[in-house]
Order: sequence, then C-alpha cells, then structure tokens
Amino acid sequence: MNALKKIGFIGTGIMGAAMAGHLMDAGFELSVYNRTKSKAEKLIERGAKWCATVGECASGQDVVITIVGYPKDVEEIYLGAGGIIESAKAGAYLVDMTTSSPILAEKIFAAASAKKLHAVDAPVTGGDVGAKNATLTILVGGASEDFQTLQPVFAAMGKNIVYEGAAGAGQKTKACNQIAIAGTLAGVCEAFAYAKASGLDVEKVYSAIATGAAGSFQMTGVARKGLDGDFNPGFMLKHFGKDLAIGNETATAYGASLPILAMVLHEVRKLEESGQGNLGTQALLKYYKVKD
Repeated sequence: MNALKKIGFIGTGIMGAAMAGHLMDAGFELSVYNRTKSKAEKLIERGAKWCATVGECASGQDVVITIVGYPKDVEEIYLGAGGIIESAKAGAYLVDMTTSSPILAEKIFAAASAKKLHAVDAPVTGGDVGAKNATLTILVGGASEDFQTLQPVFAAMGKNIVYEGAAGAGQKTKACNQIAIAGTLAGVCEAFAYAKASGLDVEKVYSAIATGAAGSFQMTGVARKGLDGDFNPGFMLKHFGKDLAIGNETATAYGASLPILAMVLHEVRKLEESGQGNLGTQALLKYYKVKD
C-alpha cells in the first residue's frame, strides 16, 4: 500500500491545474499554492486546501510538486528563505516538474539530501492536452528508489513515465526533447514559407506532405493551427524560448555545438521582442512571414 497521501502542489497554471486535478481524482489529499489565487479556485472548490505561502504548502506534506515558470522561480521556491527545502518535513519527496536547468536540479538534489529530503526532477512533455488527459510523458532524474516510490503519483498524471538517471537527467532529457522540436518545427515553417514564396497552394502542399516522410506532430498538431490562423497557446512561445535557452546554455557548458538550436532560439527571441511571446509555438510561422 502506498504511504504517500498528502501532496502540496505549487503552480496551478495551464498545466499545473489539470495535473493537480488528476491527483485529486486519484484520491490524494491536496494543498495548493499559486501566486495568483484565482488560478487555483476550481481546485479549492473541489476541496483542495489553499495555502498562503510556498512554505505553508510544503510543510507537513508527503510529497511537494512544483511546476512554475522559470529556473529563477524554481531556485527561489526551493532554496530561498521560507522555501520548500527549509519547510518540508524530513523524508518528504520533492518533485520539480518545471522545465528547468539540469545544473539547478543537481543543486536542489544536494541541498535536499543534506536535509534528509528526496528530490527528483521530473519535467513533462505533452502540452496542455497531455495535462488535461493525464497522458503526459514524465522524464525523471534522481535516485532510482525514489522514482519507484513516486510511481503512483506519476501514474495519476501521465502515461509514459521514464527513469532517465541521476539528478538532472530528467531536465537533460527534456532539453533533448525541446532541441528536437526546435529543428522539426523550424523545418516545417520553412517548408510552408518556401511553398508560399514559390507560388504553390499551401493547402495542397500540406495535404501532400503531412502524412508522408515529412509528417510530424509539429506539422499536424502545431503548424496546422497556425496555418488555420489559430495562434492560441497550447504551449507559449516565450516558454519555448526559455526551454531553448536552457538547452543552449547547458550545451555550451557541456561542450556541444548546436547551431540549429541557436538559430531557432534567435528566431523565437525576435518574435518575443515584437510582443508575440504569449502566442503558441505555431507563431514561429510568423517569423518567416515577416521575412517574406
């Protein structure tokens, strides 16, 4: 029988609110904290306990789960005064599901271990649809025994749950995922920019190539929305930029040269500078449209 019952959940945005709801569906006792309380109201109405601070949300819990914005936010809530590591009870499991820095994940693991806490990095892929349907892929770094203990928690939120290795390995794997997406999405956008520039019917080109060797989720699930004029975010462009920046910075630290990643990061930053960071990643199509 699983001994983990009480979960403190920090970060109830697009992804987090759905994930937290699935944990409640699975029978876990939930406490929640978010900087904007209104984003947690539906969970509170269902019976989640509202906490006024990060420390309160972490205190006394068997598991503390976080999914926030940026690495600086992760560092603040884990390592800052009154934060998670300072407030969690000995033996608690700390699960950061934010896409963050692997170097920071290693730092949190060391600080947690010194306080007899079990920290894992567990970023996710699958976007808002995966969060809503509890079909996320969860990429886990940390101690293998902690991964095993947390299986019931992960199973409530995702389907493909993979132990990647030691602390930081989950974040490194997520960087691999985003790097692969960057090149794929940029290639799709370039293909349709070429189609338009050369006088082809873009819809006919899409029908011809979307289900062949060039087909991908980035074409049919992401770019398709942009081609239809829908730039609402399943995953915000500015968050994609954050992810790519993590990959770019750590690639340099690890001695890897990734020119395609650097190119796509530049394109995303240009779109952010023009005020389009809150659009979905399909807005990368607009970069090529601007250049035409």
